Amino acid sequence: MAASIPWGHRLAYAAPAFALAVVGIPLYVYLPKFYTDVVGADIALVGFVLLAIRLFDAVSDPVIGALSDRTTSPLGRRRPWIALGVPPLVVALYLLFSPPALSPEGALLWFGVGLFVVFLAWTAITVPYESLGAELTQDYDERTAILSLRDGALILGTILAAASPAIIQGALGLGDGPDAERAKFRAVALSYAPLVVLACLACVWLVKERHGHRSSTALPSLRTLGARLKNRPFRILLASYTIAAIGSNLPATLIPYYVDYVIGDPNVEQYLLLYFLTGVVLLPFWVRLAKRVGKKPAWLAAAALNSLTFAGVFFLGPGDSQAYAILVIASGLGFGATLALPSAMQADVIDYEELRSGERKEGEIIGLWAVSKKLAAAFGVFIAFPILGAVGYVPNAAQPEAVVLTLKILYALVPSLFNLLGLWVAWHYPIDKAAHEKILEAVRARRAGERYADPLEAP
Repeated sequence: MAASIPWGHRLAYAAPAFALAVVGIPLYVYLPKFYTDVVGADIALVGFVLLAIRLFDAVSDPVIGALSDRTTSPLGRRRPWIALGVPPLVVALYLLFSPPALSPEGALLWFGVGLFVVFLAWTAITVPYESLGAELTQDYDERTAILSLRDGALILGTILAAASPAIIQGALGLGDGPDAERAKFRAVALSYAPLVVLACLACVWLVKERHGHRSSTALPSLRTLGARLKNRPFRILLASYTIAAIGSNLPATLIPYYVDYVIGDPNVEQYLLLYFLTGVVLLPFWVRLAKRVGKKPAWLAAAALNSLTFAGVFFLGPGDSQAYAILVIASGLGFGATLALPSAMQADVIDYEELRSGERKEGEIIGLWAVSKKLAAAFGVFIAFPILGAVGYVPNAAQPEAVVLTLKILYALVPSLFNLLGLWVAWHYPIDKAAHEKILEAVRARRAGERYADPLEAP
């Protein structure tokens, strides 16, 4: 079957994922340390600000998604949000990365307000943007290809994001010290801003929305959002993805500690690069496999490969850098599939929601999906660290055996168990290609006012 969406439009849709990933890593990884060590904000209060903004995101994500469902404009439902979110994002991003000399209280206020605006604008872009991807096509295999291209761009952007501060520092010949750090982060912001603007505007200009969607004009509420959870395939997919995301976020949080205190190698960047590169290189293979055997079997195979190989790092110790690198590559073989295939399955679930309710609810469903991802990430930060503290973790020192063992368990075994539990839940997901075709037939009959049957309900 010939692709209905030209390659140029596919690339235009994928471009914002690359640009926004480049923004994301510095915000989460580099910026807090910059504000505590250079600008002068109190470290405990910076942690509180990060937590408070993450909790606000849990409210803003589904609300913005639901509002985008109800938007009407010449540009459609999603693209106005993307276009209007760009100016406040790039302005707030530059100000956040270029703070003036401030008192500790002023530094905290600058950090908190700037980060709040950045994340609000970011949410206003990303939730409608991901919702746009879910509605570009209803072809079972074509949407896998399109969303995999988007998530591949996300992985490439993440790789660049992890390396960009060091690249900019070397390119500008900056040394060490507070002034060099300020110059570096200002240059980071100046390089990101045009990338975000060009990528998002290319998407808005070239990617056309499908017309004829039906959605309620009533304001969103807890009741309307809760109604989405009555969608059984979505409920299964959301539960399995959230459980598995807890497993994947624990290693993301703990890798610097594991590599330093268990393996004895402080250079964590090389292992991250191996993992992400392996994931993006193998992604086309998983797309082809999903087309041949279906999305769910391909996803389950990738996640099982990831989990079972990664559990092996529990048995490593000091000096096992080479063995660790091999296991990182092995676990990265399925990484791209665990990111992209659930996105394509989520789009199929949205088609089923239209059959259930008679309305397109991309924004509400993807907003709830975004909340689950953020809560899963929060689990790694707010559960793992207190456990390490309770068993005697000491910063920048040789760790006692209890800490090393706890690190191994939290980094390797707990994530693998969560991933396997998520696989068990996902096993019950009911939509394959044949079921999806029947869902679309029933949707067309419902739109035409004809009799229809729900193919997922027992006759």
